[in-house]
Amino acid sequence: MINPARALSRPTGVTAAILAAAATGLVLGAAPATAAPAAGFPVPPLTEVAAAGTEGLDPLLALAYTMAEQEAHAQGVPMSINSGYRTPEEQRAMWEDGLRTYGTPEETRRWVLPPEESTHVTGRAVDIAPREGAAWMEANGNRWGLCRTFDNEWWHFELATLPGTGCPARVPDAAHR
Repeated sequence: MINPARALSRPTGVTAAILAAAATGLVLGAAPATAAPAAGFPVPPLTEVAAAGTEGLDPLLALAYTMAEQEAHAQGVPMSINSGYRTPEEQRAMWEDGLRTYGTPEETRRWVLPPEESTHVTGRAVDIAPREGAAWMEANGNRWGLCRTFDNEWWHFELATLPGTGCPARVPDAAHR
Protein backbone atom coordinates (compact mmCIF):
# COMPACT_ATOMS: atom_id res chain seq x y z
CA MET A 1 0.00 0.00 0.00
CA ILE A 2 1.24 3.48 -0.88
CA ASN A 3 1.86 5.92 1.93
CA PRO A 4 0.90 9.25 0.27
CA ALA A 5 2.70 11.33 2.88
CA ARG A 6 5.93 9.45 2.26
CA ALA A 7 5.52 9.47 -1.52
CA LEU A 8 4.94 13.21 -1.55
CA SER A 9 7.81 13.91 0.85
CA ARG A 10 10.35 12.94 -1.84
CA PRO A 11 8.66 13.59 -5.18
CA THR A 12 10.48 12.61 -8.35
CA GLY A 13 9.75 12.65 -12.06
CA VAL A 14 6.18 13.43 -12.97
CA THR A 15 5.10 13.78 -9.33
CA ALA A 16 7.69 16.54 -8.98
CA ALA A 17 6.50 18.15 -12.19
CA ILE A 18 2.89 18.22 -11.06
CA LEU A 19 3.77 19.52 -7.61
CA ALA A 20 6.18 22.10 -9.02
CA ALA A 21 3.62 23.29 -11.56
CA ALA A 22 0.99 23.59 -8.86
CA ALA A 23 3.42 25.34 -6.51
CA THR A 24 4.44 27.88 -9.14
CA GLY A 25 0.85 28.76 -9.91
CA LEU A 26 0.73 27.28 -13.41
CA VAL A 27 -2.50 28.29 -15.06
CA LEU A 28 -3.43 26.03 -17.92
CA GLY A 29 -3.98 27.92 -21.12
CA ALA A 30 -1.70 30.75 -20.03
CA ALA A 31 2.00 31.41 -20.30
CA PRO A 32 4.08 29.20 -18.00
CA ALA A 33 4.92 30.52 -14.57
CA THR A 34 8.28 32.26 -14.35
CA ALA A 35 9.13 31.22 -10.82
CA ALA A 36 11.71 28.45 -10.72
CA PRO A 37 10.71 25.26 -8.92
CA ALA A 38 12.58 24.26 -5.79
CA ALA A 39 16.05 22.78 -6.32
CA GLY A 40 15.99 19.04 -6.85
CA PHE A 41 12.61 19.09 -8.59
CA PRO A 42 13.35 18.76 -12.32
CA VAL A 43 10.33 19.82 -14.31
CA PRO A 44 9.90 18.51 -17.85
CA PRO A 45 8.88 21.08 -20.45
CA LEU A 46 5.20 21.91 -20.05
CA THR A 47 2.98 23.19 -22.77
CA GLU A 48 1.75 26.76 -22.72
CA VAL A 49 -1.65 25.52 -23.82
CA ALA A 50 -3.61 22.73 -22.20
CA ALA A 51 -4.89 19.90 -24.36
CA ALA A 52 -8.23 20.39 -26.07
CA GLY A 53 -11.14 19.27 -23.91
CA THR A 54 -9.50 20.08 -20.57
CA GLU A 55 -11.61 23.17 -19.94
CA GLY A 56 -13.43 22.89 -16.60
CA LEU A 57 -11.35 19.94 -15.39
CA ASP A 58 -9.59 19.83 -12.05
CA PRO A 59 -6.24 21.57 -12.78
CA LEU A 60 -4.14 18.54 -11.82
CA LEU A 61 -6.22 16.26 -14.05
CA ALA A 62 -5.93 18.77 -16.90
CA LEU A 63 -2.15 18.95 -16.47
CA ALA A 64 -1.71 15.19 -16.15
CA TYR A 65 -3.88 14.55 -19.22
CA THR A 66 -2.07 17.23 -21.24
CA MET A 67 1.31 15.68 -20.46
CA ALA A 68 0.04 12.17 -21.27
CA GLU A 69 -1.52 13.33 -24.54
CA GLN A 70 1.73 15.00 -25.59
CA GLU A 71 3.62 11.73 -25.00
CA ALA A 72 0.99 9.66 -26.84
CA HIS A 73 1.11 12.00 -29.82
CA ALA A 74 4.94 11.94 -29.79
CA GLN A 75 4.64 8.15 -30.12
CA GLY A 76 2.17 8.48 -32.99
CA VAL A 77 -0.85 7.41 -30.94
CA PRO A 78 -4.10 9.29 -31.64
CA MET A 79 -5.76 10.38 -28.43
CA SER A 80 -8.23 13.07 -27.44
CA ILE A 81 -10.85 13.83 -24.84
CA ASN A 82 -14.23 12.73 -26.09
CA SER A 83 -15.98 14.06 -22.98
CA GLY A 84 -14.51 15.85 -19.97
CA TYR A 85 -16.22 18.37 -17.72
CA ARG A 86 -20.02 18.32 -17.93
CA THR A 87 -22.44 20.80 -16.46
CA PRO A 88 -25.04 19.42 -14.06
CA GLU A 89 -27.64 20.09 -16.77
CA GLU A 90 -25.69 18.07 -19.36
CA GLN A 91 -25.27 15.21 -16.91
CA ARG A 92 -28.97 15.35 -15.96
CA ALA A 93 -29.90 15.05 -19.66
CA MET A 94 -27.57 12.04 -20.01
CA TRP A 95 -29.10 10.48 -16.89
CA GLU A 96 -32.62 10.94 -18.20
CA ASP A 97 -31.65 9.55 -21.62
CA GLY A 98 -30.08 6.58 -19.80
CA LEU A 99 -33.31 5.97 -17.89
CA ARG A 100 -35.21 5.87 -21.20
CA THR A 101 -32.59 3.57 -22.74
CA TYR A 102 -31.95 1.15 -19.86
CA GLY A 103 -35.34 1.27 -18.13
CA THR A 104 -34.40 1.31 -14.46
CA PRO A 105 -32.20 3.50 -12.28
CA GLU A 106 -30.21 0.41 -11.23
CA GLU A 107 -29.31 -0.52 -14.82
CA THR A 108 -28.77 3.11 -15.84
CA ARG A 109 -26.25 3.60 -13.01
CA ARG A 110 -24.01 1.01 -14.68
CA TRP A 111 -23.47 3.46 -17.55
CA VAL A 112 -24.27 6.96 -16.34
CA LEU A 113 -24.70 8.56 -12.94
CA PRO A 114 -26.96 11.41 -11.86
CA PRO A 115 -25.22 14.80 -11.71
CA GLU A 116 -24.75 14.80 -7.94
CA GLU A 117 -22.62 11.62 -8.22
CA SER A 118 -20.76 12.08 -11.50
CA THR A 119 -17.01 12.73 -11.52
CA HIS A 120 -17.50 14.48 -14.87
CA VAL A 121 -19.57 17.18 -13.14
CA THR A 122 -16.80 17.76 -10.61
CA GLY A 123 -14.19 17.91 -13.39
CA ARG A 124 -12.43 14.77 -12.17
CA ALA A 125 -12.95 12.42 -15.15
CA VAL A 126 -12.27 12.23 -18.87
CA ASP A 127 -13.53 9.92 -21.57
CA ILE A 128 -10.82 9.22 -24.14
CA ALA A 129 -11.09 8.39 -27.84
CA PRO A 130 -10.30 6.61 -30.06
CA ARG A 131 -9.99 3.13 -28.60
CA GLU A 132 -6.29 3.03 -29.57
CA GLY A 133 -5.67 6.16 -27.47
CA ALA A 134 -7.61 4.75 -24.53
CA ALA A 135 -5.62 1.49 -24.74
CA TRP A 136 -2.39 3.51 -24.72
CA MET A 137 -3.65 5.46 -21.70
CA GLU A 138 -4.60 2.26 -19.89
CA ALA A 139 -1.07 0.92 -20.44
CA ASN A 140 0.79 4.17 -19.68
CA GLY A 141 -1.52 6.56 -17.82
CA ASN A 142 -0.31 5.65 -14.35
CA ARG A 143 2.92 7.54 -15.19
CA TRP A 144 0.78 10.67 -14.69
CA GLY A 145 -1.62 9.16 -12.12
CA LEU A 146 -4.33 8.48 -14.71
CA CYS A 147 -6.24 5.21 -14.41
CA ARG A 148 -9.14 3.47 -16.08
CA THR A 149 -11.66 3.09 -13.28
CA PHE A 150 -14.54 0.94 -14.63
CA ASP A 151 -14.38 -2.51 -16.27
CA ASN A 152 -17.27 -1.74 -18.59
CA GLU A 153 -15.98 1.64 -19.84
CA TRP A 154 -12.70 1.36 -21.76
CA TRP A 155 -12.82 5.12 -22.32
CA HIS A 156 -13.25 6.47 -18.74
CA PHE A 157 -10.14 7.69 -16.85
CA GLU A 158 -9.59 9.54 -13.60
CA LEU A 159 -6.63 10.87 -11.65
CA ALA A 160 -6.66 7.91 -9.26
CA THR A 161 -3.11 7.30 -8.06
CA LEU A 162 0.17 9.03 -7.42
CA PRO A 163 2.14 9.43 -10.66
CA GLY A 164 4.37 6.47 -11.33
CA THR A 165 2.54 4.09 -9.01
CA GLY A 166 0.09 1.32 -9.82
CA CYS A 167 -3.55 1.97 -10.48
CA PRO A 168 -6.16 0.77 -8.00
CA ALA A 169 -8.32 -2.19 -8.97
CA ARG A 170 -11.15 -1.25 -11.30
CA VAL A 171 -14.75 -1.68 -10.24
CA PRO A 172 -17.23 -3.42 -12.57
CA ASP A 173 -19.14 -0.22 -13.38
CA ALA A 174 -20.18 3.17 -11.96
CA ALA A 175 -22.95 1.58 -9.88
CA HIS A 176 -20.25 -0.07 -7.72
CA ARG A 177 -18.71 3.18 -6.53
